[in-house]
Amino acid sequence: MLILVTGATGNVGRHVVNRLLEAGVQVRALTRSPDKANLPAGVQVVRGDLGDLVAVREALRGVDRLFLFPVDGTATGVMDAAREAGVSRVVVLSSVSAAYGESDLSGDYHRAVEVAVEESGIPWTHIRPGEFMMNLLDWAPSIAAENVVRAPFADQESNAVHEADIADLAAVALLHDGHEGHAYEVNGPETLTRAEQAQVIGTAIGRDVRFVELTRSQAREQWLAEGMDPDLADWLLGPDDESEDHGEDTCDTGPAPTSEAITGRPARTLHQWALEHAQAFTTQT
Repeated sequence: MLILVTGATGNVGRHVVNRLLEAGVQVRALTRSPDKANLPAGVQVVRGDLGDLVAVREALRGVDRLFLFPVDGTATGVMDAAREAGVSRVVVLSSVSAAYGESDLSGDYHRAVEVAVEESGIPWTHIRPGEFMMNLLDWAPSIAAENVVRAPFADQESNAVHEADIADLAAVALLHDGHEGHAYEVNGPETLTRAEQAQVIGTAIGRDVRFVELTRSQAREQWLAEGMDPDLADWLLGPDDESEDHGEDTCDTGPAPTSEAITGRPARTLHQWALEHAQAFTTQT
């Protein structure tokens, strides 16, 4: 079996590559920069990206199954190429926002990729993670320098998921039958507020990390100064009426299905993730 992994150098893709190698299958990785990919020995690394259909067709030659990184606007062409190549299964890295997004920022482009895959006629599985634990690396500079997190919505709850759990689920869907036609929501095993997340990171790195809550205007000003698109900042902050949901927790609160029921492995906790990334939170750059 030969599996093509797109987005192979990303936070999830690298773990998918590793899981497939551990399972003993052949892995081909599509990346823009093979010389910088730093993927394990044994991976067939090919140059290209999902916007280059010539490179995609070449990468799909002889491929049985496909792990698809979501890129808006390219999915239909990629799936046409996959069908022509005889690909028999596609697993999509999507987002839980695809289930109820109403704008490009909140999930429509993920759903558009899913639809293109579904319309291809190739058996598919969608993996829909909520908030990534990796997003919390945005806090690393201020924690390393001051033991402080400055962010809005201290009491906002989420079920952040470890990127390796997302990859474990994707690998199972790629390798084993019975997952075709399913869209799996995957979140972390804990419901934590933003302030509690900061505390968990502090415990893991042996520091007393404080959460300083920003007002909406302070958060927006900070994000724009860091280069965030204004429309994205406004969406993340959500409506002005505090009685309504914030943009972020539309996707992240409530029940938290995890990968454990399918993979048989307990979902990784935020404490585990923070230990793995302790250097980022303790080293000033």
